[in-house]
Amino acid sequence: MSAHPDWLPALILLSDSGGDWSHYVEVIYAAFREDFVTHRPQFEERRCAFKRHPMIDGKEATFWHLISEGKEESDRLPDLRRCERIRWPRKMIERSPANVRVWRSERPGDQRIVIALDDFSYVVVMADRGEYVILWTAYCVEQQHRREKLRKECERAKTSWGRP
Repeated sequence: MSAHPDWLPALILLSDSGGDWSHYVEVIYAAFREDFVTHRPQFEERRCAFKRHPMIDGKEATFWHLISEGKEESDRLPDLRRCERIRWPRKMIERSPANVRVWRSERPGDQRIVIALDDFSYVVVMADRGEYVILWTAYCVEQQHRREKLRKECERAKTSWGRP
């Protein structure tokens, strides 16, 4: 993955917690709570919510979705790249559309808002609920062909909030 822009927060590394996974989860969860529970961001003057349930180990569903990957909730596994970037989604939501690409994307039965770094190496996905948005997930895009697919999707979207 390419070097990240300087306006994004520093990564929170597992090594900063002495390699202690339990402690690390509490550190990144505290960052999530500060960014999305205590001080909720806004997107285009709309409230940014998150999915609370199912709560796992006392932590909201969106938190687990932000730090893990997998198709089914029960099969998701932690992803250190996602964990390290737990502070990035809020900054990307707040910077929209400056320094990021933003577009609407249709998903089966749902309208999504996608926010990506200019090189499409990191993506934040929100569900559009009209009066508010729901932070759905965020992830690194490692493969060049997936970045190209996102780039093309962005270019096809007519509503990219001022970004070509």
